[in-house]
Amino acid sequence: MIGSEYKEWLSELKSQIKRTQIKASVSVNSQLIMLYWDLGRQITEKQETAKWGSGFIEQLSRDLRVEFPEMSGLSLTNLKYCKQFYIFYLPLLDENQINQQLVGELQRVENTNVIKSPQVVGELQHVKDSNVIKSPQVVGEINKTAILLIPWGHHRLILNRCKNIPQALFYISKTIENTWSRSVLEYQIETNLYKRQGKATTNFKLTMPEPESDLANEIMKSEYNFEFLRMTDKVKEADLEKALIQHMAQFLTELGKGFAYMGRQYPIKVGTKDFKIDLLFYHTKLKCYIVIELKVREFDPDFTGKLVFYTTAVDELIKDANDKATIGILLCKDKDDIVVDYSLKNINSPIGVGKMRYTELSDEIKAVLPSIEELQEEIRNFDRKVNIE
Repeated sequence: MIGSEYKEWLSELKSQIKRTQIKASVSVNSQLIMLYWDLGRQITEKQETAKWGSGFIEQLSRDLRVEFPEMSGLSLTNLKYCKQFYIFYLPLLDENQINQQLVGELQRVENTNVIKSPQVVGELQHVKDSNVIKSPQVVGEINKTAILLIPWGHHRLILNRCKNIPQALFYISKTIENTWSRSVLEYQIETNLYKRQGKATTNFKLTMPEPESDLANEIMKSEYNFEFLRMTDKVKEADLEKALIQHMAQFLTELGKGFAYMGRQYPIKVGTKDFKIDLLFYHTKLKCYIVIELKVREFDPDFTGKLVFYTTAVDELIKDANDKATIGILLCKDKDDIVVDYSLKNINSPIGVGKMRYTELSDEIKAVLPSIEELQEEIRNFDRKVNIE
């Protein structure tokens, strides 16, 4: 039975929410996330200790919405997310800490401008450069700070899709680093970036100094998802290059932050002969050129010879004294990791090999399907028609 104890607690919550609303103009997101954490904590504790019955969360939602009708985060569904949010990240706290300490420890970031503030980059630099994602323990102050820096809608998506804290923290740190929208975050989760990032077969540890080798490994994926392309089963490398350039926005999103496009079939002259690099990029974090070669068949050890030639040529003819050694990335339709590992062991140039996946159609099917551009134009025409009517 809900009685005076519940009403007293409800009154305290109302006061807390009012205080949070006042502070919202200073730091909307971090204050809101802290509020939701504490709501989840209190709901969890009250369910364990109070004897109000199973329906008290519904009652709580109704009462809070009466007091704060303009606040959208007090629905029954969202209060349940608050509880899930608290329980999911509870292991981040040391077992000897009281739950309330999290709020106090995070006050120092309440004045940051959420994701886009330059302060965030410095404050979270060791999140990006550390083993926070790889560590099985995943603890520390900085992880708790990072949780404050993404919007609640992103958190709900992560809670729905992620199975454990390391996976969730991976997507949180990547969201902060790349300022992902919720739709981009959803795409990265659906394509399982957590499993693909940093899992490619490379020789970076053998050919690059730390910490450059660690960062280079982080920019590589074991598999690249180019399913925004619809290619035939007889596609040629040149066709694939052209299609990727025509879809540069999706291509750069899949490559990740830091890749600056320099050119396709980039001309380079060695001796008296002219050569063309499939795709040339410059990486703004690694401060080096990156040569990408595409192969629409399974990896063959012979592929590495040409890639080493191109990286050497870029080092000798294009890069300047301030640039680091050029990296070669080979993307194949398939690969045997053991064969790749053997092929890279005695190569002195930094090389990484990954798979690529794209939508493969027969010539007959592709011929009758509209292109992405045609579909987009049809949607625009439909929207214009609806607006006119």
